[in-house]
Amino acid sequence: MRILVWHVHGGWMDAFVRGPHEYLIPTTPERDGWGLGRGGRDWGTNAVEIAPADVADADVDLVVLQRPEELEVARQLLGGRDVPTVFVEHNTPRVDVPDSRHPFRDRDDVTIAHVTHWNALMWDCGSTRTTVVEHGVVDPGALYTGELERFGAVINEPVRRNRVVGTDLLPRFGAVAPVDVFGMGTEKLAGLGHGDLLVGLGDVKPDPMHAALAQRRAYVHANRWTSLGLSLIESMHMAMPVLVLATTDASRTVPAEAGAIATDVDELVRAARTLLEDPEEARRRGLVAREAVLARHALSRFTADWDALLDDVHTEHHARMRTARPERSTEAVGAGAVPDGGRSS
Repeated sequence: MRILVWHVHGGWMDAFVRGPHEYLIPTTPERDGWGLGRGGRDWGTNAVEIAPADVADADVDLVVLQRPEELEVARQLLGGRDVPTVFVEHNTPRVDVPDSRHPFRDRDDVTIAHVTHWNALMWDCGSTRTTVVEHGVVDPGALYTGELERFGAVINEPVRRNRVVGTDLLPRFGAVAPVDVFGMGTEKLAGLGHGDLLVGLGDVKPDPMHAALAQRRAYVHANRWTSLGLSLIESMHMAMPVLVLATTDASRTVPAEAGAIATDVDELVRAARTLLEDPEEARRRGLVAREAVLARHALSRFTADWDALLDDVHTEHHARMRTARPERSTEAVGAGAVPDGGRSS
């Protein structure tokens, strides 16, 4: 199939375009949020950049949306064509929880694909068809060395998002060993006044970031209210032990033997100290983490699940269109109309 999809979340998109389809990615000279294209990513030739103006003439079998406002933009670009649509809900609800009404609630023209079962539980989608396709990532390999007596985390905009991503909790881990934070906007961490306990290392490209992260003794995932972080999943793939706040859907992915998982931050800090003092134990728990994440978040499972969903949505949409299409009336033909290829008597 040929799928129209914007490049919004790089980590998720990196896995999504590994499927068997052709992915048409809107691209503008500005390379902004509405036209990032491939964004310099090393993707296959089936990830195709397309100018928005060319979408109207392109064969598009299905649209995958990731922002509510994309629905109307896609319809405009497609010239009003009725194309089957899936909306990927990346986020936890933030307002009126647990009564949060999804923007696409009670619709029959969109399927909502949540990335975690927690999100599916917490969003009120009404009668809209919903499903869950859990994350998968490209396996970076068992890169873990843990040679540095420091912890690592990957957080975009940690100061602005503060309590949502647990930035306020990181200094408690920093009291055991410095926490190095990778991601956009991490340079602002210096202004929080925690000195060397919390160090922002900036937005680093995936490969060098993975290599650097794997040198840290353990990964810290202190997110209070987000979907399951892709960087957490990548760290587990790297055989890195993880220290995880047991919120949202984390417990579904992270066994206690993979490092530590708890809502008691003091318990996580004690586990951090254990891993710092015992490199062999850290290595053992990291291997458990890798085994667990490969069982649930392998790329092959992710692409297979998406392939099945896309095929199902496409098939159902066209079956519904055939049912809705009015049958040609034989009475009208007999009343003087002459079908193509026929002759009047």
